[in-house]
Amino acid sequence: MSVEAFLPGNATGLFLSTQAVGLSVWLSLAVINNAQAFRSSVGAVGATMAMEPLRQSPAIDIPLLIRAVRSPRLHQFALLMVLALQIVAALAAWTGSYQLILGDGLLAARPWLNMALSAFSAFVFAMLLGGLWFGYWIRQEGLQLTHLALSIWAVLAFVLFNLNWV
Repeated sequence: MSVEAFLPGNATGLFLSTQAVGLSVWLSLAVINNAQAFRSSVGAVGATMAMEPLRQSPAIDIPLLIRAVRSPRLHQFALLMVLALQIVAALAAWTGSYQLILGDGLLAARPWLNMALSAFSAFVFAMLLGGLWFGYWIRQEGLQLTHLALSIWAVLAFVLFNLNWV
């Protein structure tokens, strides 16, 4: 695609490049946020895994509470797994963006962007499935909706980057 993608006559190239770089920046910010505020992020993950929101007044006493995990080490491990996937996703997205804009174009970028979207989907599914296991839909529905929106974004980006553009 090269730099010509940014010229006014190539709206498809400009749009694809904007999407690839936007994804790269978002994934990079997710890595930076979780790395910089690691303890806070572990605390948020830990609260969900310990099912603390369900214990807040008025408490919701349901059989799912036996699933609560209160181990700080497991909370750290869960976040480290998400962070590792975020790093892979960000690096692959940047490589794909480079290939798309300055390298050999969409065909060369596609495997990298697909790897980025796969790692993105993996960490979003980890959060969605973990949240489902720990009952976060009951008191953390905004978080669940965010994870669902991220999942939809990954699917739409996959479709976008894998269309055969003429």
